[in-house]
Amino acid sequence: MAFEGLSEKLSAAFKKLRGKGRLSEADVKEAMREIRLALLEADVSYKVVKQFVAQVTEKAVGSDVLEALSPAQQIVKIVNQELTELMGGASTKLTIASKPPTVVMMVGLQGAGKTTNAAKLAGLMKRKDNKRPLLVACDIYRPAAIKQLEVVGEQLGIPVFQMGQTNPVDIAKAAIEHATKHGNDMVFLDTAGRLHVDEQLMDELRNIKSAVEPTEILLVVDAMIGQDAVNAAKAFDDALDIDGVVLTKLDGDARGGAALSIRAVTGKPIKFVGMGEKLDQIEVFHPDRMASRILGMGDVLSLIEKAEQSFDQKKALELQEKLRKNKFTLTDFYEQMTQLKNMGSLSDIAGMLPGVKASDLEGATMDEKLLQRMEAIITSMTPYERENPSVLNSSRKKRIAAGSGTQVVDVNRLLKQFDMLQVMTKQFSGGKLPRNMRKMMGKKGGFPGIGGGMPGLPF
Repeated sequence: MAFEGLSEKLSAAFKKLRGKGRLSEADVKEAMREIRLALLEADVSYKVVKQFVAQVTEKAVGSDVLEALSPAQQIVKIVNQELTELMGGASTKLTIASKPPTVVMMVGLQGAGKTTNAAKLAGLMKRKDNKRPLLVACDIYRPAAIKQLEVVGEQLGIPVFQMGQTNPVDIAKAAIEHATKHGNDMVFLDTAGRLHVDEQLMDELRNIKSAVEPTEILLVVDAMIGQDAVNAAKAFDDALDIDGVVLTKLDGDARGGAALSIRAVTGKPIKFVGMGEKLDQIEVFHPDRMASRILGMGDVLSLIEKAEQSFDQKKALELQEKLRKNKFTLTDFYEQMTQLKNMGSLSDIAGMLPGVKASDLEGATMDEKLLQRMEAIITSMTPYERENPSVLNSSRKKRIAAGSGTQVVDVNRLLKQFDMLQVMTKQFSGGKLPRNMRKMMGKKGGFPGIGGGMPGLPF
């Protein structure tokens, strides 16, 4: 998980402060020393660390902090504010051209993930902003680069423009003409990567920039290469005057130094972050939310957005009405399991919850085999049986078990779990719970197994 090591070390430093009550300047300086070491170990640029610690120390040793009722909390607040500023202060949106198409030129080192992230970004704009993007294959050097773009484009339902191994400048110009004629309001140029900052290839990028005057130039950098990512960002910015950065593989970088250094070194914002391999795993970068995650304060807003993306609003309203009328069916049961699974692993979700360490749930996920077995059983039923499970007699159960490659005992177990949920929803819709269920529920009113999982269910 991103920033995991840094987050743990900062938490340990703040824990020492909280245990002291009133603080002296010496206490603050000792905490700052630990914060400095934590940032350096996270591969943050030395210059950036030095400046960051100086700014935090200056604010933290003021009398309004040291004489406060809870000085440790005041220092956490200062560190949170400074981390947010270090990463850019606020999220920066993609610039949209006043006259379409908006042209976004994707540049970066080879292997950073330009092709995939050009498609991811195009997919995000299509999903969220109802844009009609066009992907353009300007990488004529890497074997299968054009084919890769066509494959990811097809998966996302986005057209791809290519002219084979022709001059990339001509391809870019022709693509914009094509977009104008066919109503594509965004154009993403997937340019050739570099193994290092090669002057000849940089000239090619300058020529493309000069020919098409892109609305935005986005640099794609791999978070896992640490300080090399910052050096690459500076070199590309010097050559092309980039508008922003797409930071990829942030989910795989436990240190996160690149995210904390890029803005400070180049002055250019991180606009998007790649958080996984799937084509929908790209997010707008929010410095304030990321600072909260680093300090173990969670990121509830991103969690809500993730849930909104995974859950179908229309189906949620339909389900609400069914629950009210006590018409919850096996089809609804399966759909809820699938939507929960689409939110990702439990460790991803845990990282967004205040006070919860993602490492505590590392590798924890929904039981895929159990979910597959449930799907096989439910889809082996007829639509009538799914809506009316009470008709399932022994012969029907045998047929369903045979059709799903399971045993009758598995079918019975699923039906028993479903009956339990129906009883619960019925009691909730009626506003009352039977005495035996009240006993099963804890003093806080939670259902048994929440947190440890519902017995037999895949979560």
